[in-house]
Amino acid sequence: MGAPDQHWGADADLLRERHPRGILFLCVANSARSQMAEGIARSLAPAGVEVFSAGSNPGRLNPLAVQALAEIGIDISRHYSKGMADVPADRVDAVIALCAEEVCLAWLGRAHRVHWGLPDPATADGDEAARLHAFRGVRDELRRRLRRLFGVE
Repeated sequence: MGAPDQHWGADADLLRERHPRGILFLCVANSARSQMAEGIARSLAPAGVEVFSAGSNPGRLNPLAVQALAEIGIDISRHYSKGMADVPADRVDAVIALCAEEVCLAWLGRAHRVHWGLPDPATADGDEAARLHAFRGVRDELRRRLRRLFGVE
């Protein structure tokens, strides 16, 4: 899955200490990584924490993201790709950018920002099984990081 982000653990700990009430996950298309992060975070976040996702160039929800999360009991089948204008900026106090290879967008609202660069599974090569494997890898890494962020063991 590429070189691991060395600072994600410290970022997760810092965010947990800040007790964010609104978390936004950003990537480019809002079709895979940020959608999976939104679904996983909603399943782990304590009551009262709002979770959003958006992209700088929204596309369409990737069916393999839906499938990868369904495998762990999280339904994002009704999610859709959103742009930054669709996010209530006044309710976001933490932003997690997930871009890796591509240029990550900037959030201009007032929020603590961290970068968890993860490869885009939507760009994985190979047959459907190989692509699903890439989605599962990103899903599992997101779940690991978000469990730490929310203090879920």
